[in-house]
Amino acid sequence: MILEEFIGTELKSLSRSLVATPKTRENLDAFARANHGASDFLLTQMAVQYGYKIALEAVADNNNTTE
Repeated sequence: MILEEFIGTELKSLSRSLVATPKTRENLDAFARANHGASDFLLTQMAVQYGYKIALEAVADNNNTTE
């Protein structure tokens, strides 16, 4: 599987996840403020998925600039 397909597949899987992946850091921060420490597992999972999303996007951007 080529890198672009892998990244696309992984990003798509995040959108179908049981836990919503925040689209932006601001969305993640807003959720964290709104829940006041409740559902820390959910918040942690959202943060992990958001980190994975931005890592995949960074790899994709870097790959596009080096071709």
